[in-house]
This record gives sequence, structure tokens and C-alpha cells, in this order.
Amino acid sequence: RSAQEMKHMENISSLLQGSSPDREAVVAAGEQPWEMIMDKKHFKLWRRPIEGTHLYQYRVFGSYTDVTPRQFFNVQLDTEYRKKWDSLVIKLDVIERDLATGSEVIHWVTHFPYPMYSRDYVYVRRYSVDKENNLMVLVSRAVEHPSVPEDPEYVRVRTYESQMVIRPHKTFDENGFDYLLTYSDNPQTVFPRYCVSWMVSSGMPDFLEKLHTAALKAKKMEIEVRDYMSAKPIESGGSEGKAGVAAAEHKGDGTCSPAQLEYA
Repeated sequence: RSAQEMKHMENISSLLQGSSPDREAVVAAGEQPWEMIMDKKHFKLWRRPIEGTHLYQYRVFGSYTDVTPRQFFNVQLDTEYRKKWDSLVIKLDVIERDLATGSEVIHWVTHFPYPMYSRDYVYVRRYSVDKENNLMVLVSRAVEHPSVPEDPEYVRVRTYESQMVIRPHKTFDENGFDYLLTYSDNPQTVFPRYCVSWMVSSGMPDFLEKLHTAALKAKKMEIEVRDYMSAKPIESGGSEGKAGVAAAEHKGDGTCSPAQLEYA
């Protein structure tokens, strides 16, 4: 579904090429329209209300030409590296990993703007590299996990979804790609919807720029980032199983050292 949405946005982008873009993105019949709220050189940001709530869903469609899709993809997945480049991170740990599919449960604690409390997220993420269709997909959603009970020090975010699709302009290892990020969460603030919308619409471009800068640093080999494309577990044919992080580090296939596996 994420890949289909990427194709849809590419079609819209080509239709709008060379003309002033509409404030509303074209949507499928019966869907809520997307309202454009930011139009920058490298990306466009839309939002639409989530029915039955006071929240919005957000969508970013953008391009970079100075890093490779592989670098951008790996930097998003590398939790250890993110602790270095994202100053808002308080805690970011892999709680559990599924050995057969590569799915991981993550515990993420992040600063929120003053005077709000810090938020914590427990979410499962899964990624796929589709070489045949030249696509990379990373999806995440909130879950509950017995190893991470609520901490009174943080506000637990129970509603969270994110999908990132990356389309290389050429190949996974040549500079240039388009990406589509679709995102929604319920930060459980007492502030009005327009305040939350402002925080997201201002914070998302800032996050993407930090992510881009981190990918550039990885490209220049200033820091080593795990290659998730080559480390991906086999989707089928392998034995099913789940393991905590410590167990997973001892059950590697020999292609990654324990130090490398910690990057997951």
C-alpha cells in the first residue's frame, strides 16, 4: 500500500511539474483531501484531519540529489547513530527482534517543547527493499510490550504510525531519490489542534534536515553506519523465531560482529 501511495504522489508531482501546485493534493474517491501547508524547494508538506479526532495526518513528498538511497535508508534505521545526530533523543533502544523477518520493537523517549513533558513511544518497525521495483519501504506503528511498562516520568504515546517510501532516481547506490513520508500520532497534549499542528509542521522539516545532514556525514565516512540492505534476514524459508536483543546478538549468521549488531 505504501508503494502504491508513492506511485500516486509521483503521478501528482509530474502533473504539477512546471505549474503552480494546487493547495489540495489529488486523492482517491471517498478520501479526505490533503491540504498543502508548506511548499519548499526540496519538499512539500500536506495534512488532513483524521476523522473522529482532533488530530491530523501528515505527508511529506521530497527529493535529495546529494546522498544515495542506501545511505538515507540506513541512517533512519541505525538507532545508535541517531543517538548522536538527534539531540531530542533521551533513549532509543531495540527491545525485541524477530529473527525471521527483521521486525524490531523499539522504545523511544524524546524531548518535547517546553513546558510539555517528554514523550515515550513503543513501536514495531519493519522494512523491505524491493529491488525488482526499485523501492525501499520502512513502516512503524505503536504497540504494547511487557518489557516496557509506562514510566510516570514520561507521557506514553499510544497512537503512532509512520511510513517512509524511498524511490531511487537511478540505483540504490547512486545519488538522488524521491521519498514519501506519511505520519500521524496522538501526543496527548492539552493544547488546541492548531498548536499541535504548528509543532509538527515546524518540527518535521527540521527533523528531515537533520536526517539529511546525518546521511551526508555517513556518506563522507565520518561515521560508520550499519548496512541494513545486506544485513536483512531472509523473509521466507528460515525458521520462525523471536529473541531479545542479547539473544539475537549471539545468533547472528556470521556476517555481522556483535558490535555491528548493536547498531540495530
